[in-house]
Amino acid sequence: MYLEIKDLKKSYESGESRIMILKGISTHVDRGNMCVIQGPSGSGKSTFLNCIGGLDLPDAGSIKIEGDEIVGLSPDKLAEYRRDKLGFIFQFYNLVPNLTVRENIEVCQYLTKHPLDMGELLDVLGLTDYQNKFPSQLSGGQQQRCAIARALIKNPKLLLCDEPTGALDSTTSRSILMLLEEVNKTYGTTMLIVTHNNAIRRMVHQVIEIRDGMISGEYINDVLVPAADLTDL
Repeated sequence: MYLEIKDLKKSYESGESRIMILKGISTHVDRGNMCVIQGPSGSGKSTFLNCIGGLDLPDAGSIKIEGDEIVGLSPDKLAEYRRDKLGFIFQFYNLVPNLTVRENIEVCQYLTKHPLDMGELLDVLGLTDYQNKFPSQLSGGQQQRCAIARALIKNPKLLLCDEPTGALDSTTSRSILMLLEEVNKTYGTTMLIVTHNNAIRRMVHQVIEIRDGMISGEYINDVLVPAADLTDL
C-alpha cells in the first residue's frame, strides 16, 4: 500500500461558523496506480487533494505515504515532503511568463538531487523544439505539457493533478491524457487526478467518488481503456 488515508476531516471558517468539507474519508491507493477523484462541485475533491499535497492542514485523521505520516508535520518537514515526493499539475498552468520552457522546468530541477534527464523528458513530452520559447508563444496544450514537465523533472513518486485537462479542448485533452498514461508506464508514477470528465475514469486503475465530503463510491477497473480510444472528452 503506497498511500493510506484514514478518517480525514477538514473544515473552514465561514463568518462565525465552520463548514465541514471533508467528513471522515478513508481510502488507499497502491503504488504505480492512476486514480481518478470525481464528484460534484463543492464536494471536497480539491480539498482532499490539497490535504494529501500538504497545502491544506487537516483537522483530524491520518495521511501516510509509504508508511510515513504527514499529518502534524512541521512547516519545514511539509516543505521537504512536497519537494522530495510530490509533483503538482493544475488546470491553469502557473508558468513563469518571462522564463522559457526550459527555464520553467529548471526551476524545479534545481530542487532535487536526483532529477530526471532534461533531454529525455523534453523528448517524451514533445517539447524539444519549444524549449527556448516563452509561455505566450505556446498553445494551451503546449503550456500544459510544460507544466507537466516541470512537475516531473523532480522525479516525484506521487503526481497530483487538479483538473489537468479542464481548460483544454477534446483533441488536446486526449494528447495530455496519453502523455500522463505514458509517464505512468515509463516512470511508474502514482497519480491522483481530480476531474469532472467521466471519460477519464475508464483509463485509470482506480476511481474514488466523493459527495458531500464523504466517499460515495469506489472501485478498481479490471480493464483499462487506452487514452487514445476515449470518447466524449
